[in-house]
Amino acid sequence: MFTPSSHDVRRFFCEVFRKHGAKEVLTPLEAMALDWVLEHPEYADALADVDSALTRDYSVEGGQANPFLHLSMHLSISEQVSIDSPRGIRAAYEALARKLDSPHEAQHEIMECLGEMIWKSQRSGLPPDGDAYIEAVRLRAR
Repeated sequence: MFTPSSHDVRRFFCEVFRKHGAKEVLTPLEAMALDWVLEHPEYADALADVDSALTRDYSVEGGQANPFLHLSMHLSISEQVSIDSPRGIRAAYEALARKLDSPHEAQHEIMECLGEMIWKSQRSGLPPDGDAYIEAVRLRAR
């Protein structure tokens, strides 16, 4: 399994942004990432300077959201929905998007559920609980 470093992730999103600006052909994954980059124009400065992106510290204490983490979570959720894994995420996402009348806001809600699942897994030392994750999303869609 491929586990990219934070530098790999930052380079990836900066390259997507660069290729878009240069009107270069994108891979399918880059095209999916670009959709989220375009949804977040506030990240343009961070994406435009790869050298700065690689050295910038987005610590909680700094008070600024990490644009690369945020975009990565959007991309991860989009991939989950596209293949319906964990099983049920697609229907839960669609229900939440309908309720909120916003696919983007639905993703932000799902990010909270995803973050909680990861946090619980790391804290307990157990594998991520996909069923609890899906249920958390379903509850938000009610």
